[in-house]
Amino acid sequence: MKILIAVTEVAEVEDDFEIDGLAVAEQYLDYDLNEWDDYAIEAGVQLQEAGEDVEVVSVTIGPERSEETIRMGLAKGVDRAIRVWDDALEGEGQLGVETKADILAAVAEDEDPDLVLAGVQSNDDAFGATGVSLADEIGFEWAAVVNDLDLDPGGSVASVHRELEGGVEELTDVELPAVLTIQTGINEPRYASLRGIRQAQSKEIAPKDLADIGLDASVTESPITLTQLYEPETESDATVFEGSPDEEADQLAELLRDKGVVEG
Repeated sequence: MKILIAVTEVAEVEDDFEIDGLAVAEQYLDYDLNEWDDYAIEAGVQLQEAGEDVEVVSVTIGPERSEETIRMGLAKGVDRAIRVWDDALEGEGQLGVETKADILAAVAEDEDPDLVLAGVQSNDDAFGATGVSLADEIGFEWAAVVNDLDLDPGGSVASVHRELEGGVEELTDVELPAVLTIQTGINEPRYASLRGIRQAQSKEIAPKDLADIGLDASVTESPITLTQLYEPETESDATVFEGSPDEEADQLAELLRDKGVVEG
């Protein structure tokens, strides 16, 4: 069984920062593994440990800098990694969902996995669409927002719990090959051991450009264009009520009448 895990490096912005054109200035950014992807890695490694012939491969789209993030997964048990980057992607800023899905689909075509795991969303753009778009691209079954997974390595059906709106949970079966987007809370991601960190240094991270996976610069074409980036102004216009609960309720009622929200 082969499991492909899509992971991404996300930027965390310092409290005080400056904007440089259409991006936050680089000196105000710190990079880390996307939180949801950490849960996807743990799910994949647990399946690896439960089976006898399970290979776990991670794939990321990012510059050489992102290899530090990739090694976090390798230190936790991922067998090998693939990093896709290209000069055509360098100046694109934030890549669109369609571009990411096309690139990941090309890697999936080469790797031919039985199961693809991805975080539900990423910390930075929070689109929550890449995993499902990838499933559509490669024609796999899929389940999104998975917070529990029951799969026998080597089996053909994954039983999953999905977290829906309003606290509703759905239990459903998904036939493999499939893409599952993993929600936080599905497991408790492990810390990398010192031995794992050492082993990660010798594990393979295969760099690939667009040509290596059968794509070209046209994959970056997107109907979405970032035209402006600014920090929204914050306004403080809060009314604080003081007194007993009855007194605060009277004050709120009076305010609502003054604003024309209620009558009487």
